[in-house]
Amino acid sequence: MPLWAEITMGVAGGLGLFIFGMKLMAEGLQRAAGDRLRRILEMLTFNRYVAVLTGIIITVLVQSSSTTTIMMVGFVNAGLMTLTQAVGTILGANIGTTITAQIIAFKITELALPAIAVGVVLSFFFKRRVHKNIGQAVMGFGFLFLGISIMGDKLHVLRDYPAFIDFLATFGQVHILGILAGAVFTVAVQSSSASTATILVLAGSGVLTLESAMALVLGTNIGTCITAMLASIGTSLGARRTAMAHVMFNFIGVMIFYFLLTPFTEIIRSSSSDLARQVANGHLVFNVASTLLFLPFLSWFVALIVRLVPGEEAEVEIGPQFIDRRMLNTPSVALGAAEREIARMADIALEMVDDAVAIIMQNKHHRIKAVERKEEIVDELEKEIGVYLSEVTQRSITGDQSRLVANYLHAINDIERVADHAENIANLGLGKYEDNLPFSEAAMEELSVMYNKVRAIYAKAVEAYKTKNRDLAREVLVDDNEIDRMEKRLRKQHVARINQGACFPPSGVIFLDILSNFERIGDHATNLAQVVLGEF
Repeated sequence: MPLWAEITMGVAGGLGLFIFGMKLMAEGLQRAAGDRLRRILEMLTFNRYVAVLTGIIITVLVQSSSTTTIMMVGFVNAGLMTLTQAVGTILGANIGTTITAQIIAFKITELALPAIAVGVVLSFFFKRRVHKNIGQAVMGFGFLFLGISIMGDKLHVLRDYPAFIDFLATFGQVHILGILAGAVFTVAVQSSSASTATILVLAGSGVLTLESAMALVLGTNIGTCITAMLASIGTSLGARRTAMAHVMFNFIGVMIFYFLLTPFTEIIRSSSSDLARQVANGHLVFNVASTLLFLPFLSWFVALIVRLVPGEEAEVEIGPQFIDRRMLNTPSVALGAAEREIARMADIALEMVDDAVAIIMQNKHHRIKAVERKEEIVDELEKEIGVYLSEVTQRSITGDQSRLVANYLHAINDIERVADHAENIANLGLGKYEDNLPFSEAAMEELSVMYNKVRAIYAKAVEAYKTKNRDLAREVLVDDNEIDRMEKRLRKQHVARINQGACFPPSGVIFLDILSNFERIGDHATNLAQVVLGEF
């Protein structure tokens, strides 16, 4: 085998092991942490300095600044945090990701095989889930360093090739080429940690100079932004602003250090006698310095992002807005607050139905993000309202109030089920779009008719609930019978189209599932009307 092919295959395989190991380690650590990871991010970002510290800790745990940034995009998209909180956490994530480079610089690759062995034992011979998750993380750690060891062995021979050394030397002389190369490489492997690890291996093998390596490292900070930008496609305005903040922060920081690269490398050179350690230190200093530079001006930076990504978007806030535990000592007031919260929950579920149908009827597949976001909100509201109502029953309440609590618990269950069916419809619509499944004009017309009927009955049930209009609630019960008859009639017409060869069978499966979910939404609307009538 030619030497160049052997080196290419070795580097590709080593890099693959590194990325695989990093993924294993991140997944194991995240599973070991469980939902606590999400709760930490929700609670510990109230202050910009605490947000930075939180970003550092979380990124060290998951071993990926991209993962932390994507989580921030998702949380802003769901209304869990503000843009300012998210930006502060992203600043910390950039510092946290340098820990991987610091570990690599310690040259502890001899621990790779023992770590894999320990990881296998914990993962396959222990029964407790926490042991298995820790074992996966340890195994990932071993694969990570095994990949680095393989890359180092293959790249080491390149330092004896003058042509290759001259080629890389141009990165030291023309800094912008090094930055571009680092950015492109990071985009290709979708991991700044992986690209930084490769740069450290090259430096440790004597292939790169410090100045060339630092130019490449600066480029990795730009390349890593692509993951967050991809994650923000089709999300809310706030989420897109979060991704843009990540891009601008890294880009501005790189541009500042681009003009100071020569004096910067001289300072870093004095930090250690080992080249790989110098590069790791440079990576750390760059990210810490950039964060300290931006932190005092965070509000202005956020204002800049808002101007760069303009627009106004009504965000649905997660969590309850009306219930307050200070009201619990006055049950009548507490139940009134719960009633308003349930009405809000019902409105959000109706929005989900509209979003889901837009995916089917208009191929607006990007709305799946809105549906998923609102589903999380509805689920959270069901839990919060349920706990709140349970706490109301612990107070001294009348028999009528006790029956009202029972009715409200039925209501939140039915509304949550409507949201579930809306999500089902959205996923069916997404499958229709992604698989390019054709629907006949007759099928689309039938879905439109049934959607309008189902939407009307659910909206009527919600209005009856809000206004305590018993006559309107009775109309819902009558309308539901029509929904049932319509669903049966449309099924028969669909079977007739199949027999005539006018329907593509895979499309027919989705069509029938959509009908079923529509019919179930009508049933839950009826249940909500029965809450108004006191029939539970």
